[in-house]
Amino acid sequence: MELVQPLEIAYVWCYLVLAVSPTGRLWWRWQTNCKKEGIAETLTRWQEEGVDAVVWDNAPTHRARVVRKVGVPLLPLPSYAPELNPAERVFEELRRAVEGWVYGTIERKVAVVDQLLQNLAADPARVRRLVGWEWIREAIAAAFV
Repeated sequence: MELVQPLEIAYVWCYLVLAVSPTGRLWWRWQTNCKKEGIAETLTRWQEEGVDAVVWDNAPTHRARVVRKVGVPLLPLPSYAPELNPAERVFEELRRAVEGWVYGTIERKVAVVDQLLQNLAADPARVRRLVGWEWIREAIAAAFV
């Protein structure tokens, strides 16, 4: 039996910045880079849409003064601990759906991922199952007692 895998070699970048709430809500934005100004702009927009805090790794752009100045509490993760970040579970779902396909253009791949995100956003119960780990639910419940 022969296994044939389509292959496309191209170096084109587009960044998906994603926030997820344990209640099942998603926020996302596509960026051409992950520079601190773009991250700050995204965080400002999300704050206007109801994001109260963000759990992020300690990437330099996440700690930049312009990002912290937005005023959204930034909860840092320990180094090399993506399993503690609820958004990583959403990224796992996206990777599972898009890996192994040839898209031809970055715009086509972005459109596919965007549709997957819209489908997830329309199903908050599924998102809650993905990201609403018990320790997160307990922390939220304790914060509002």
